Amino acid sequence: MKRTITLAAIAAFTLSACSGLKDALNAHTDWVARAGTELSVVKLANLLGKSRAPIRKDVAKSIANVWVDYQLLGIAAAHNDSLADPKMIDEAMWPAIANLKAKKWYDVVSKGWGVEDSTAARTQWESGQILAADHILLLTQGMNDAQKAQVKQKIDAIRARVTPANFATLAKANTQDKATAAQGGSLGIFQRGQMVPEFEQALVALKPGEISPVIQTQYGYHIIRRPTYDQIKTQLVLASKGRSVAVAESTYLAKLEQNGKIEVKKDAPTTVRALGNDPDAYRRDKTVLATSTAGKFTTSRLVGWLETLPPQARVLDQIKQSPDSLLVQLVRNFVKNELVLKQADSAKVQIDPAELTQLHASFTNAVRSAWTQLGVTPTSLADSAKSEGDREKLAATRIDEYFARMVQEQAAFVQVPTPLSNVLREKYKYSFNDAGFERAVQEAAKIRSSADSARTAGQPSTAVPMGPGQVIAPTPSAPSPTPPGGKK
Repeated sequence: MKRTITLAAIAAFTLSACSGLKDALNAHTDWVARAGTELSVVKLANLLGKSRAPIRKDVAKSIANVWVDYQLLGIAAAHNDSLADPKMIDEAMWPAIANLKAKKWYDVVSKGWGVEDSTAARTQWESGQILAADHILLLTQGMNDAQKAQVKQKIDAIRARVTPANFATLAKANTQDKATAAQGGSLGIFQRGQMVPEFEQALVALKPGEISPVIQTQYGYHIIRRPTYDQIKTQLVLASKGRSVAVAESTYLAKLEQNGKIEVKKDAPTTVRALGNDPDAYRRDKTVLATSTAGKFTTSRLVGWLETLPPQARVLDQIKQSPDSLLVQLVRNFVKNELVLKQADSAKVQIDPAELTQLHASFTNAVRSAWTQLGVTPTSLADSAKSEGDREKLAATRIDEYFARMVQEQAAFVQVPTPLSNVLREKYKYSFNDAGFERAVQEAAKIRSSADSARTAGQPSTAVPMGPGQVIAPTPSAPSPTPPGGKK
């Protein structure tokens, strides 16, 4: 009897231990991100599974990163923290500041580059190889026929008033192409074939100095003016320097690289490729990727430079797929940036105070804009919750609600600029759980599969008779968008 009791006790202990171990393991995989509050595996799986986003770990991480930024913004708002510390802003925006300084230095060293060729410029203009245009644009994208008719009446009235003398004034006051409004509607010079066909056809039908009737493109209604050679001569002559400028620039960079003594570390491609999978994890990493006369080039420095590139460049995706040779060249190119900065510092190049003030203003405006869009301005939180803790809870709830609608495409995406994200993550606590992402992706796949099966079961059979081997042709994808000015 005693033996039986002992064995039963051991079995009970074993079961209890296994259960405890299972609970401990689950505790490490039931959340994916924390930032004041928690983004659970279940919540992320539901958001991803019920959305139209691809069910992949990198997509799940992207969603969680946005959630963290939003929640940290909520915490800052609950603390009435404007995030306006100039030192923190400068540290977060160092890539933008470095770019400004490098551009100033480049303007100095490139001043004598290239040879102007006014004869070639005139020939290209007269042959129509190079075109130029000013325009007034009223947008009609997304409008119904009645709305378009109202816009047409408005632009017809503008056309009745416009003359070569007042074109720029009326363009500044009326055009909806914000990129050209300040320049009086000027699109500058461009190669033939860069504009959408309707725009280019109307332009080349004009003689220099003439103004077109109202024409319609996929963007809306335009009034076009074709400048004279004298009006556009400066731009044309400057453009004629292009080839000789390119040669001079190439020579400058080659010399910079030679004198800079750039040496890329053998294991740099491995580190760069890992960075491509999770740049946030390497934001403070001091691993040396290369050395030069500018000093040590670290992984954290590369992350900063990469953040200056536009999202549409998809540079992180390219990094993950690139061979080692291209990753070595990538590192060398950014080290050359550092060498340019070293020259700028040696020449005591400074950023204008007005430019720095503008950068700070853009940062603080981004904070206020994000708070407003997410519904967590400090004032709105203080009106509904008195203690700091209660304000944090209220902000977290509002953000979770907004975030769920956004992932389901029922609310607009709120952009958090990288420098703002960096300041938030430097100042407030957050964390990610890699194991949680694995579980969230698995659960999201089940949710998506279940939803797809339910949809298929509920769909009526097609009314189109289809014989053996017939398939419905896919709908052609829409052409890539063109800027409002009409450039392809």
